[in-house]
Amino acid sequence: MDYKRMLIDTHTHTYLDKFDEDRAEVMTRAEDAGVAIQLLPAIDVASIHAALDLARRFEGVYVMAALHPSETKDATDSNFAEIERLASEPEIVAIGETGLDYYWDTSFNEKQQDFLRRHIRLAADRDLPLVFHNREASDDLVAIVREEQALASDPSRIRGVFHCFGGTPQYARDVLELGFHVGLGGTLTFKNGGVPDAIVDIPLDRIVLETDAPFLAPVPHRGKRNEPAYVRLVAQKLAELRGMTVDEVANATSDNARRLFRLSA
Repeated sequence: MDYKRMLIDTHTHTYLDKFDEDRAEVMTRAEDAGVAIQLLPAIDVASIHAALDLARRFEGVYVMAALHPSETKDATDSNFAEIERLASEPEIVAIGETGLDYYWDTSFNEKQQDFLRRHIRLAADRDLPLVFHNREASDDLVAIVREEQALASDPSRIRGVFHCFGGTPQYARDVLELGFHVGLGGTLTFKNGGVPDAIVDIPLDRIVLETDAPFLAPVPHRGKRNEPAYVRLVAQKLAELRGMTVDEVANATSDNARRLFRLSA
């Protein structure tokens, strides 16, 4: 594969059972589309083990360790201790996806915030980037990251990606001021999704691409199962919006991901 034409999907759940029947074909289609690297975010402890299994079977697959905010409702200290242990595995390149989700259930917001802070401190301790999930919680998420940076001995170690980015111009400014990148996926292609307006002031060197497969497939596959190969459609849309070629977007965003996650490939 031509290094200069390589795409990186920085957020794909390729280990989920929706891929059980054709996972090898999904991986081949990704490679054929120029996607040589996939980063697999965690949902829970079991998902980290599933992702590590894929990383050991397929070249160019890297893994994250974390408890998804929705999973923290029933999480225990021992669960987080396992996250800490797994974060030392050589395939782990980030702490994620952590964050806040107030959309489905607000009954355990404080517990989500506690686990978010634990993840942030773990990332700073291990010098690993964070990958944040955010749904209906932008103000609290930004405030907590800002507070943790202020408390940290080295704030630059609290860095990473706000995944599935979208929101207000102020939110974009906040993310940039925190020193984070934004992750752009299929929602960039949605007609009324508002993401193009949200990223108008985001410089290219702060953008990485993702699919969030099997969720949020880009147009023209919206409503169907997403897969890593479709990150090329996200690159095409970003190229259209920025007046660039797809190769220019691929090169820039892949370089961003390679630096942020310290990828050797």
